[in-house]
Amino acid sequence: MNILDKIVADKRVEVDLRKSLIPIKQLEQSVLFERETISLANKLRQSQTGIIAEHKRRSPSKSVINQSLNIFDVAKGYEDAGVCGMSVLTDGKYFGGSLDDLLTARASCNLPLLRKEFIIDEYQLLEAKAYGADVILLIAAILSREEIKQFSEFAKSLKLDVLLEVHNEEELHKSIMPSLDMLGVNNRNLKTFDVSLETSKTLSKLIPNDFVKVSESGISNIASIKDLQHYGFQGFLIGENFMKTDNAGESAKQFIKELNK
Repeated sequence: MNILDKIVADKRVEVDLRKSLIPIKQLEQSVLFERETISLANKLRQSQTGIIAEHKRRSPSKSVINQSLNIFDVAKGYEDAGVCGMSVLTDGKYFGGSLDDLLTARASCNLPLLRKEFIIDEYQLLEAKAYGADVILLIAAILSREEIKQFSEFAKSLKLDVLLEVHNEEELHKSIMPSLDMLGVNNRNLKTFDVSLETSKTLSKLIPNDFVKVSESGISNIASIKDLQHYGFQGFLIGENFMKTDNAGESAKQFIKELNK
């Protein structure tokens, strides 16, 4: 079993448990359920920098990244830095995140928020909406074409943006459909954890221009971004680079300043 299979198996158990504790009705009555969402895809189209900054405490590949940063400060810091959006990991077991992190981020900034999660059930989209997310992530590696269609169309009915993540050509071909807003290329091989920006460059030619192209993982310097912009990428998801410092917001601010030079 690779790490992804393990995460998904655990996620099914977790979602079933949550469904039994919090009925859909209750999610739909949440104060945030009615708020107007902010489109990350539109922000990225209008931005020169396209940074989506992540809040991530730990990961299966790096174990602890940073346990001490307060998400309230991180979200405010990212907003002050001028990022386009913020990605919030809500998986507890493998990434140390929670839905409460999403709530806290929502309370502390007006950025488009991406719920970064292993989505395998429509229930998680209702949760995302109820906890203040604007965007959801779908991972092609763990979903069938039918599921991608079902979840992305349901997300659109909730006025949520959809970022679909692929790792290779096969995943890309099964995923392209009109109910997606952004196509993300994850440069990390989920089986080996090796990272290569060549993955983004190769797949960029195959992504139709109707979608905002986002490059994820392994982006730690300005040169990589400038390089990827030549391939039509408008969004860049950066997590560990900012989170491993003492002040994620400040390091994002310096990074964007350099990028704008």
